[in-house]
Amino acid sequence: MATKSLKAQGDELAVSNKQLEILNGGIFADGELPYFKDKIDQIGQFPLRPKKLEVLQINVGYMCNQVCEHCHVDAGPDRKEIMTRETMRQCLEVIKNTGAHTLDLTGGAPEMNPDFRWFVEEAAKAGIQDFIVRSNLTIIRANKKYYDLPDFFKKHNVHVISSMPHWTRGKTDKQRGDGVFDKSIKALQELNERGYGMPESDLRLDLVYNPSGAYLPGDQAAMEKDFKKALKEDFGIQFHNLFAITNLPIARFLDYLIASENYEDYMYALVEAYNPSAVAHVMCTNTISVSWDGWLYDCDFNQMLDLKVASKIKHIKDYNEDILNDRNIIISQHCYGCTAGAGSSCQGTVA
Repeated sequence: MATKSLKAQGDELAVSNKQLEILNGGIFADGELPYFKDKIDQIGQFPLRPKKLEVLQINVGYMCNQVCEHCHVDAGPDRKEIMTRETMRQCLEVIKNTGAHTLDLTGGAPEMNPDFRWFVEEAAKAGIQDFIVRSNLTIIRANKKYYDLPDFFKKHNVHVISSMPHWTRGKTDKQRGDGVFDKSIKALQELNERGYGMPESDLRLDLVYNPSGAYLPGDQAAMEKDFKKALKEDFGIQFHNLFAITNLPIARFLDYLIASENYEDYMYALVEAYNPSAVAHVMCTNTISVSWDGWLYDCDFNQMLDLKVASKIKHIKDYNEDILNDRNIIISQHCYGCTAGAGSSCQGTVA
C-alpha cells in the first residue's frame, strides 16, 4: 500500500494532462478501440446533454486519513486542498435556490474539513430532500474528535454512504490498508446502534463496493444479498443498499493498471462491456460537481481530470442553473467506465 498520494510522490500521473494524454492516445489513437465520442454518436447521443439537475455534489477537500490504492481523487493525509468557509457560503446560496433534490458531500474524507460540521448544520436548514455524506467509515474511529460523528449524522438526518470493498478482512485491507476492515466494522456497528441501516429506519446507510483488481463489478443485486448475509451473520451489521461502482481509469487506479500491465486489457474490457442503454442515465446528465475551490464540473471524475464544464458559468459564485443546463457534457475515454455492463454512478448501477 502507498503511504503518499501521487501528487506527494511527484508522480507524472498526478497531472491531469498526463492522464488525458494516456486516455486519448495509444489504442484509441491507433484506432484499435473507438473513442467514446464516436461510440455514443452511433446511437445519436453525441453531444451528450444534461437533463434536469437532481444532484449537487460538493467535494469539500482532498484530505483523507487513508491512501486507498484505487482512489480516483488521489486523496490522502498529505493533500491540503480544503474548501474554505467563504466557498461553502457560496455553495449554501446555491443549495437554497437550486432545483436539485440531493446534496452529496464528498472528499477525501469530508469530515476532515475543519468547517464540515458548520457546513452540514447550515446546509441541513435548506431542507434538501436527500442529504448525503460519503464517509470512509474509518474516520469515525480515527481520532476522539470524530467519535461522535454517528450522533452528529443522526441529529441532522444525514444519509450515510460508505465504501466497503468486501465483507472479508483480507480483501478490504488489501485495497484500503491494514486495519481498515476492523475499524469499518466497528463504525458500522456504531451506526447501527443509532438506528442507521435498520430495516424500517429512515436513517439511511448504504455501502459502496468497487473491485480490488482490473475487472468489472458483478451483479449488484446478487452482491448485495451476499454482503447482507455475511455482515449480518458475522457481525450483526445491517444496511439498506449496496452500490456497485466500476473503477474508472483515473489517478491511482490508472497508475495501478499501468504498473500491473493491465491498462490495455482493462480498456478493452470496458469497451466490450459498453451498454448503449446506460448512456442516457449516466450521472453527468443530472449532476453538477463542485470542487473544493468552487469550480464546476459535469461529474466527480471530470473534476479529477480538471475538465471544467463547457459553459460560460464555470464557478459556484456565478452559478446559474438555466445557463448551465444549456451545455454539452465534456467526455473522454474514462466515460466507458460509467456505461459498461449495468452502468455505474455514485448511486450504483444505472441500467
